[in-house]
Amino acid sequence: MPAQSPAAADFRADLETIQTLAKAPVTTAAELAATLGLIYKTINAADPARYDRAALKAAAPHLLFALFDIRTHLRDSVPGWQSRGFMTRDVQRTLRDALRILRYASDIIGEINIGHAIIEDGEAPMQAFIERTHNTLVPHKFETGKNLQFRAGDVLIVRGTRHNSAAIARIGDIDSQFSHVCIVHFDDRGTGFVVESLIEDGAVITPLKQALNHGMARAILLRHPDEALAARAAKSIFDHVTKSNSSSGRRIWYDFTMRLTNYNELFCSKLVRLAFDNATGGKLRLPTYTTLLDAKNKDFFKRVGVKAAETFAPGDLEIEPNLDLIAEWQDYRVTPRIRLQDLIMTKLFEWMDERGYKFEEDTTVKIVAFFGRQATKLWAPARDLVFSVVPKIPPNMSRRTIATIVMLHKTAEPLLQDLQHLDRLNIATEGASLHPTEVFAHLEKVREQSRGRIGYLVAPPGKI
Repeated sequence: MPAQSPAAADFRADLETIQTLAKAPVTTAAELAATLGLIYKTINAADPARYDRAALKAAAPHLLFALFDIRTHLRDSVPGWQSRGFMTRDVQRTLRDALRILRYASDIIGEINIGHAIIEDGEAPMQAFIERTHNTLVPHKFETGKNLQFRAGDVLIVRGTRHNSAAIARIGDIDSQFSHVCIVHFDDRGTGFVVESLIEDGAVITPLKQALNHGMARAILLRHPDEALAARAAKSIFDHVTKSNSSSGRRIWYDFTMRLTNYNELFCSKLVRLAFDNATGGKLRLPTYTTLLDAKNKDFFKRVGVKAAETFAPGDLEIEPNLDLIAEWQDYRVTPRIRLQDLIMTKLFEWMDERGYKFEEDTTVKIVAFFGRQATKLWAPARDLVFSVVPKIPPNMSRRTIATIVMLHKTAEPLLQDLQHLDRLNIATEGASLHPTEVFAHLEKVREQSRGRIGYLVAPPGKI
């Protein structure tokens, strides 16, 4: 066997360290949280730029599955940890941190594997899960060697590419990589659909093929082990939404409050909760582990209409013990974009929470906020501003929410474009994407030089 270069050996040593930590026995919740924290720190310190490029690319297919095996092992351990009383809030946080950083590591390896190709303007999106490539990862116990077959009641947690998707993924006390969830249903002819709740349309039914081809960046396919129960859940919510959208029904709009009580309006996760709630007579109410909305600065929550202190976020299902993980999928041409969006949103929320930054409306946004959807009929600049971000405005979206979504997008987009340019330069010169620490350092430099105004986000007086 030829000798390995020191750089390649370093990566394998780091991988072995992570594998050892993931399988290490623990006797207390505190010990488990500390071990998961070490996994996070080890991966976060493993900058791909310091590894041999050729060796890393050659090993990429193996590394993708090795990192995925670590993620599935950790997730499969949740029921056992739960039975031993280890799933404290600290363990939930450190577990999801570990899963998130492991997935980012996989993304970077996948990006290296495709030569850092990016999706070009006008290029067709990749259809999720359809073909068995390195984009689709399946745990060994569910591996059949064939393309995936969906079942009634399957649950999909996904991530879109908009800035509001990044905000949803980052809005809670535990950072996530997912912004939407839906449930799969098959009719009597075997045609697949997803039942979901969208901000612009409320509860709707979408053909499965269309949903899988809708420009997703990543997705996880989850399945309840009781096939009949899952099918009942899908059928109950499919019938409920079908009736609500009929001429005699009452339309179910998106619930901006994020509260889990009252099913008159539904956000995406709450719709899936209702499906399994109905199918089990209230015995299964997802999720087992919820998200807390405990930001110190409540201005953003108030602006978008959030009133809950605790909610069901799509990312909560990542550690849900009642659902099996059947497969993960990601488009490595898009993962660099959403990773940068995640990091941007982390900083924006940090500045709001720790430095008191708030969104401040200019004249155009004030007109949007005051007149709401009518502003798009009154003034061309308002129309162009709103429809570039929110192509369709539901009747229950408040004027302030419309304005805030617009300001969030217009604040984050220039930061994203700047970072994408720097990222491509770093790939060209160093052979690797920017490390998160480099991204955060750049964003802090932008803040320091901004004189207290970053897009529509403004520092409190005297605290520039």
